[in-house]
Amino acid sequence: MRKNHSATLALLAALATVFAVPMAAQAQEQKADQKAPNEQVIVPEVDRRPIKLPKFPSNDFELGTYVGTYATKNFGSSLVYGVRLGYHITEDVFVQAVYGQTKVSDESFRQILPGGIFVNPTEKLAYYNVSAGLNILPGEVFFLKNRAFPSSLYVIGGIGSTNFNAQRRQTFNVGFGAKVYLKDWVSLQVDMRDHIFSLDLLGKRQSTQNLEFTGGLSFYF
Repeated sequence: MRKNHSATLALLAALATVFAVPMAAQAQEQKADQKAPNEQVIVPEVDRRPIKLPKFPSNDFELGTYVGTYATKNFGSSLVYGVRLGYHITEDVFVQAVYGQTKVSDESFRQILPGGIFVNPTEKLAYYNVSAGLNILPGEVFFLKNRAFPSSLYVIGGIGSTNFNAQRRQTFNVGFGAKVYLKDWVSLQVDMRDHIFSLDLLGKRQSTQNLEFTGGLSFYF
């Protein structure tokens, strides 16, 4: 009886060993299959490049000053300067009020006509207008190799008044310009405008187009 019992135990132990090995292998395979979807087969070696997004000013009000040249029809070009105050309704739409002045000379007429056209050799020309503008092409301007400044192109137009040689005339202005944001609170601005108004200085009232090209700084708050 003892021999038969020992033989039975030995047989059971052998069978347990035979079936345990495949079951352990199968369990390891199932465990490996469960981990496989969470493991990366290929690890990327490319370093991520930090990207700095352009920062446009978030302040709504704009105060600026400018200087440039004003070409008065029939009287040549002269230095012009002025100030502007703007309000940005959205990122694309803004309104702007401008006041500027220049001095116009009739020197070329005095060489032909005794006494010239004006009472004095130079006359003050002053204007103001209210205009609406639209930013049409935001982007960046690159300086050297590692520096870029946010920029935008815009179109603008409006209505105002011009006071010249004792005449006050309604004036329309249209033009375009560009801004380069040096900081989020200051920008460099160049502007080209055509001031359209009528004058009666040479014995006939006529519509005149007076081109202005200016540059200046604008501050945001």
